[in-house]
Amino acid sequence: MSPVSAATAAHPNGMRGLILDRALGLFTSNGYFNTSIHDIQREAGISIGSIYNHFGGKEGIAKALYHDLLERMDTLVDEVTESSDTAYARGRAVVTQLFALTEQDPVSMRFILNAKHREFLPDEPPICSAKPFVKLRDIVNQGMLSGEIRAMDPWIAAACAFGPALRLITLRLDGVLPNSLTGYADPVWDSSWLAVRRVDGVADA
Repeated sequence: MSPVSAATAAHPNGMRGLILDRALGLFTSNGYFNTSIHDIQREAGISIGSIYNHFGGKEGIAKALYHDLLERMDTLVDEVTESSDTAYARGRAVVTQLFALTEQDPVSMRFILNAKHREFLPDEPPICSAKPFVKLRDIVNQGMLSGEIRAMDPWIAAACAFGPALRLITLRLDGVLPNSLTGYADPVWDSSWLAVRRVDGVADA
């Protein structure tokens, strides 16, 4: 078996997955513009032709990564929200899972949250308009409709509910926060909930 075939066979998602994994590591460590097709080719141990056949070029790789990782986050949000029946429980579950994902796969989270996607994917919508982030706002909107969250501007409510968690994720990814996020999930969500919950008697658990 050739080295290229061996590398592809060893990756659970084949050639496509191998290219995306190696590109993800390079994009997050060196930046998109400081990573060349040849860098990805060398890191993956495959031919340039294989990269162009699968993605058409570096922008195609970045776009595939962007969509694959957002789809992964979207699935996570769907799974945790479908298993809960209140805005409080859904938000708490989302924060818990996002913190866990950050600890398990910081490279992917760094690409999703820290990369300036509009600079190299100008045709893609802003990250805050991507499906998983829209669904976070939906949790807040549904909470207002159910009476759990007091009436306010939906953008302000979403920023109060999930902004602190996303900020802690950024601090962790940047190496500012030395401790694992897993121990922060409950206190962060409970503090965020206090900022948005209706005060006149709707249970918050």
